[in-house]
Amino acid sequence: MESNKKYWKGLEELNNTPEFVELNKHEFAEPIPIEDVLSGTGLTGKTPRRNFLKTLGFGLGAVSLAACQKTPVHKSIPYLIKPEEVTPGVANFYVSSYNGQSILVKTREGRPIKIEGNPGDVLGQGGVNAQTQASLLELYNANRLKGPMQDGGETAWSALDTYVKNELAAIKASGKQIRIVSSTINSPSSLRVINDFVAQYPTTKLVNYDPISLTGIIQANQNSFGKAVLPRYSFDKADVIVSFGADFLGPWISQAEHMRQYVSKRSHKALEGKKMSRHIQFESRMSLTGSNADTRIPLKPSEEGIALINLYNAISGTSLPGSKKLSNAATDNAVTLAAKELVAAKGRALVVAGSNDVAIQVLVNAINSLLGSYGTTIDLDNPSYQYKGNDAEMVALLNEMKSGQVGAVFFLNANPVYNYYQSSAFADALKKVGLRVSFADYADETASQCNVIATNSHFLESWGDENSVEGYYTIVQPTINPVYDSRKAEQSLLVWSNAPVKDYYTYVRNTWNTNILPQAGLAGQNGWETLLQTGFVKTTAKPAGTYTFSRDLNAVAQTILSQSAKIAAPQGKLELQVFESNTVLDGRYANNPWLQELPDPISKVTWDNYVAIAPKTAKDLKLEEGDVVKVTANNYTTELPLLLQPGQAQGTISIALGYGRTKSGKVGDEVGKNAFPFLAFANGTFQGNTVATLEGVGGDKVVLAQTQTHHSYEGRDVIRETTLQQYLKKSEEKGEKEGGEKETYSLWDEYDRPQYDWVMAIDLNACTGCGACVVACNVENNVPVVGRDEVRRRREMHWIRIDRYYSYDEKGHTVTEEKEIDKLENLDNVSVTYQPMLCQHCDHAPCETVCPVLATTHSSEGLNQMTYNRCVGTRYCANNCPYKVRRFNWFNYWNDSRFENYLQNDYTELVLNPDVTTRFRGVMEKCSMCVQRIQAGKLNAKLQKRPLADGEIKVACQQTCPTNAIIFGNAKDPNSEVSKALKSERTYYVLEELNVKPGIGYQAKVRNREAATTEA
Repeated sequence: MESNKKYWKGLEELNNTPEFVELNKHEFAEPIPIEDVLSGTGLTGKTPRRNFLKTLGFGLGAVSLAACQKTPVHKSIPYLIKPEEVTPGVANFYVSSYNGQSILVKTREGRPIKIEGNPGDVLGQGGVNAQTQASLLELYNANRLKGPMQDGGETAWSALDTYVKNELAAIKASGKQIRIVSSTINSPSSLRVINDFVAQYPTTKLVNYDPISLTGIIQANQNSFGKAVLPRYSFDKADVIVSFGADFLGPWISQAEHMRQYVSKRSHKALEGKKMSRHIQFESRMSLTGSNADTRIPLKPSEEGIALINLYNAISGTSLPGSKKLSNAATDNAVTLAAKELVAAKGRALVVAGSNDVAIQVLVNAINSLLGSYGTTIDLDNPSYQYKGNDAEMVALLNEMKSGQVGAVFFLNANPVYNYYQSSAFADALKKVGLRVSFADYADETASQCNVIATNSHFLESWGDENSVEGYYTIVQPTINPVYDSRKAEQSLLVWSNAPVKDYYTYVRNTWNTNILPQAGLAGQNGWETLLQTGFVKTTAKPAGTYTFSRDLNAVAQTILSQSAKIAAPQGKLELQVFESNTVLDGRYANNPWLQELPDPISKVTWDNYVAIAPKTAKDLKLEEGDVVKVTANNYTTELPLLLQPGQAQGTISIALGYGRTKSGKVGDEVGKNAFPFLAFANGTFQGNTVATLEGVGGDKVVLAQTQTHHSYEGRDVIRETTLQQYLKKSEEKGEKEGGEKETYSLWDEYDRPQYDWVMAIDLNACTGCGACVVACNVENNVPVVGRDEVRRRREMHWIRIDRYYSYDEKGHTVTEEKEIDKLENLDNVSVTYQPMLCQHCDHAPCETVCPVLATTHSSEGLNQMTYNRCVGTRYCANNCPYKVRRFNWFNYWNDSRFENYLQNDYTELVLNPDVTTRFRGVMEKCSMCVQRIQAGKLNAKLQKRPLADGEIKVACQQTCPTNAIIFGNAKDPNSEVSKALKSERTYYVLEELNVKPGIGYQAKVRNREAATTEA
C-alpha cells in the first residue's frame, strides 16, 4: 500500500521558498545564546514566579486552602487527622458533567488535575474533545473574581442580596420587564429555578442566546414538521453522507459524539467487514470535516443554496424555480452524481447543511424526507438540547432595552457585549437598564458593563445537572470546595426569589428524586448514591418516528435565491464567511493557554486568527502570505494577516470567530481580531456569509505562529493512502503474494522483552486531526506553553503533534511529480491526511547511540526513556532523530512570566501532575508513553496478585481520543488489541527503511472514492 503521491505540509515546502530552504538546512532555528548566558545578560528564566500574579495569573494560592478547608490544618504534621477519602499518592475519581457529557475528574490530595471521559457516556463513550480537557484550567485562573462585586467594588453577599431584592421589588411594582440572557440551558434543575424566579417576578423571560446559532435548523423543523427541535443525527447509520458546509467533525452541535459515530463506519473494524461509508463535502473554506471527506468540492457560499436546489431537483425529478448551472461545471456534475449516490442509499443516507438560514434548512428537510432519513439517520423524537438559542428573541431584547422597557437584565454564561453582531449597539442599550447583573466568574466584556457581578462558581466547585439529549441525564458533582467566595448562579436566583429551598445541592437532589430517578427505576436513597457513582441515567428512548415533508417549496426556493443574490460578490469584491474557531470556539476559551497554543487542525496557526484565501485569488489580487489586509463588510472594518489556504473556494475568504477579546484576561486579550461584527441578521437568524472588500495596507509582513513546517521529511514515504476499491482488490490478491519478504540485517543487538513490550497502533482512518490528544498529553505530562513568539522560533513543546499533509488530485488523476504540481493553476482539489506523530520508541533508537551522557536509554519493556538530570543539552539526540519528536527546553517556561503559560506562581505544584517530573532549562524531553500510568497499572495488578489485563493501562492520548484511533498495549500478548491491530494488512511503519524498528505502527488511510465523482 505504498503511495507515490507527492505530499507537502505547507505552501512554503511545496514552492521550496528560499526561507524554507534556509531554515530547513539547520536542525534548530536558532543557536543557543551561550555567550549571553555566560555573560549574565541572556534570558535565565529566573524571573520571580510571584510576579506572574501581576501578569497572566492562573493563580492557585486559594486552591490549597479550598481543597482541605473543611479539615483541621496541622502545619507541622499534615494529616494527623486524615480525611477518610484522601490517601496521599493515590488518586480519587469523581463523576461530573461538562457540556452535557459525563466525565471523570481525577483529583490528587483534594485538587482536580485531569479530566477523562466517562466510559459509559452516551455522547463520547469515554472520549472527550480538547475543550473539555482544557476546561480544568479555568478553575485555577487568577483572573477569577474573589467575591461578589457592586458598582466596581467588592461587597458582601448579604449586602448584595439586599440590594438586588430591593431593586427587583421596585421593578415588579413598576411593571417593567425582567430578562435572563443565557447560553443554552438544558439543566432540569436550572430550568426549575428559573421557573420559580418567574413565579415570583412574572414579567421575567428567559432568552436563550447562542453566539454560534443553530436557530435556522430548529425553526426549519418547526416549519416543516411542527417540532421546534434540534435533531439527533446518526452518522453511524448513514452509508452516504453529503454535507453542505456543516463542520460536524468540528464544533458543530456535538463533536465527540459525531466523530465517534462517523469513524465507526470507517475505522479498522468497518474495513474488516469490507464496507465503508461514503462522505461528500461541499464547502467554501477547508474545514476539519471537509479535510476528512472522501470527496471534497469547493463551493462559494452564494452557490450553496443553488446547489441544494439542484440536488433536490435531481433526487425528486421535479424542477424548483431557481435551478441553474453553477459557476463551475465540475461542481454541477458532482451535485448530479451525489444525488445518484444518495438515491441508491435511500434509508441509509444523510444530508446536512451548516447554514443558519431557515429556508436552506427547510430544503434540506425536504431532501432528507425524499431519502427516507427520518427515523433512521435523523431522529426528531429524541432530539438534542445542546443548542436552544432564539436569534429573533435576542434582537427583540435589544429593541426592548433601547425603548426603556427592561428594568433588569441577568447574564448567565452569556457575553453579548463581545459576541453580539451589533455589540456596540447592545452596550449602548444596556446602559438604559437600571439593574444589570452578571453571573460571570471574571469581569468579561459584558460583566464590566454591569453594576452587579454575582460571582459564579466553576463547574468543578458546584452541584448541577444536564440533559443534553432526550432521555439522557448527567450529574454535575463538585470535586473541590469553592476556591474563592463565589456562589452558584442558581443559588443566587433562589435567594432573590425567596424560595423555600435556598441550598442548591438540596434543590438538585429534590429534582432528581422527584422527576428523574423514578423514570430510570432508581428511586430512593440507593438511587442517589448509584447516580454519584455512575454519573448519569438513561430513560427509555422514544420510538424514532418517520416524517414526510409536504410543504410547498416554491416560496422557499425564491427566498434562497434572494439571499444568495445578496451574498454573491460583484466584480472587485469577495465573499466572506466567518466560522467558529476549532480551538477557542466562540471566544469563551480565549484565555486558556492550552487551547491558544493548540494548532488549528487545517492551518496549524496558533495564537491568532487570519484571513484565509485561495492562493490563486491572492495572486490575482497581487497579495502574498503574511500581508496585512483590511477587510470591510457590514459597516465594519478590521485588519488581519493573510494566509494562503489550499482548498479555499476561489473568490472567497474566511475568518475565524472567537478572537479579539478585550476583557478575557492576560492570555486572551488582544489576540487576533473580533469577527463577530461581520455577522448579519437576515431572514430571522444570525448568518455568517456576506460580501466584503479586501485591500492590502502595506508595511511589514506578519509571521504567523505556525507549527506545521517546523520539520521536513524531505519527500520520504511517511504517508500511505489508498482507495476502498484498491484496498479490496489488494486484499483479494494478498494470498498470492505472501511469503516473499526479504530478510533484513542489523548491526544492533536484539534484546528479549521478558514480560512486556509496550507498543502502539494508530489508525489514520480513525484520526480526524481534532487535537484532543495534544491537550490531553499537555495536561497529563505537565507540558509547558511557550507562547506566540517561541512558536515562531520553532520552539513549541508538544510531545505529540498532528501532522497535516496535502496531496493533489486533478480529475481523478493523482499528481505525483513536482513538475506536474508546478503547472497547476490552482490548489482547489487538495486532499488532506492527518498523522499523529510522537516518539516512536524505536528498538534501534538512533538517539540513544549519540547521547554522550546516557541520558536517553532503552528499557527492558521497549520504552525509550529520558533521565532528565543526566541530560546536559547537547541536542545530539534531536539531531539524530528522523521523526523530529524531541523537544528542547530553551527556558524555564514553567516559571518564567514572559511566557503565555499557566504554571508560573508560588503554587505551581497544585496544577501539575505529581507523578510526572517537571523539566528544567537545557534538557531534552519527549513522549514517555505515559510511563507513570504503566507503572501504576503494573503496581495495581501486583497488589491484587493478578496478571495485568489488556486495556487496563491507557495512555493519555489514547484515553481521550473520541474515535479510538490510538491503541496501546503489550505486544508480548498475542491476543491484545494492539497486537491484533498491528497484524492488519494496512499496517506500516514510518521510515521503516531506516531499520530503527519503531514501536508505533500506522494503519494506512483509505478513502471511499467512486471514480465518477472523483472525476467530477
